[in-house]
Amino acid sequence: RTLAVAQTSEAQFKNYKNMKIIISGGGTGGHIFPAIAIADAIKTKNPSAEILFVGAEGKMEMERVPKAGYEIIGLPVAGFQRSLSFENIKRNLIFPFKLIKSLLKARKIVKDFKPDAVVGVGGYASGPILRVAMSLGIKGLIQEQNSYAGVTNKLLGKNVEKICVAYDNMERFFPMQKLVFTGNPVRRDVWDNKITAKEARAFYGLDENKKTIVLIGGSLGARTMNQAMRDNFETIKENDDIQILWQCGKIYIEEYEKTETALLPNVKITAFLEKMDMAYAAADLVISRAGALSISEICAIGKASVLVPSPNVSEDHQTKNAMSLVNKNAAIMVKDSDAKYNMIKTAIQLVNNEQLSGNLSANAKSLGKPNAANDIAEEIFKLSK
Repeated sequence: RTLAVAQTSEAQFKNYKNMKIIISGGGTGGHIFPAIAIADAIKTKNPSAEILFVGAEGKMEMERVPKAGYEIIGLPVAGFQRSLSFENIKRNLIFPFKLIKSLLKARKIVKDFKPDAVVGVGGYASGPILRVAMSLGIKGLIQEQNSYAGVTNKLLGKNVEKICVAYDNMERFFPMQKLVFTGNPVRRDVWDNKITAKEARAFYGLDENKKTIVLIGGSLGARTMNQAMRDNFETIKENDDIQILWQCGKIYIEEYEKTETALLPNVKITAFLEKMDMAYAAADLVISRAGALSISEICAIGKASVLVPSPNVSEDHQTKNAMSLVNKNAAIMVKDSDAKYNMIKTAIQLVNNEQLSGNLSANAKSLGKPNAANDIAEEIFKLSK
């Protein structure tokens, strides 16, 4: 589409003064932050729009969404556990009861709020809320972030009106006529970043003149990547002209903050990176899991990256996400099983190779979709007409 076709005039949206939208899903930052970006895009275009989030009780969206300024209601929903450990068998036995309770609560939420459209971004809560909404004749849209569709979205895709996707060949999972290629929503503070590397490094107490690697293990941290940092103490120490900002995750911080690696002067360890715009601005190179949000942000800002896909995801979708960049010479991938030996070595070699890292950065940038949230908001407005 040309820009003129892709962008709907602001005047069109003035017709939606009393629009109400439910956005449902969560569980991880990869679902939550795109959902917030979509909500922000809706509010930018129509400040009077009412937006209600629905998440899963006890999950991180119950904390993150209110911080972003939106109301959220939790459902007692939980996922079905595929691995059959004793604990998981117990969880699966109560799964049907939680699902029924969630469906009943979802029905009350939808009837009370009376949304014009419902949006699912993936995660446990999106299933009940969209199923109830569609049974009541309310139009639905789902946003599939990954290159391999999740089970919930594949089921919902049969009945929603629109499916916003970020990768090619998604007709493998969804009806072709419903697909809209928008890319994944990225927080505005990430892609519209005016912070200099000098400012960002000063913010984190880093040397402004050293090449900087930022390691992002995801919102909860990544054990394999943390172990690779710990086990490559000598390599990191020897390359003291390179500094590493190490986000290890809040559940791992006590375990790793006292390791020899964490105490090196060229390493800065932190549990969580609250200001991702600062972290990305500080980086010459990013080491990251290959979640959909991380890849979208890396492309939006055009950073060279070493991607270490998590093996603990359904259908190995992070490897598929990573390969979508690797096949276009936009990133380098290191298998999780090889991280201990190759992750740090590869990152150091890459950050020292300015030509290769520059090529990866430029190719990643060419794949970025910074207007994804706005394009998805437009599709929501169309459903709410």
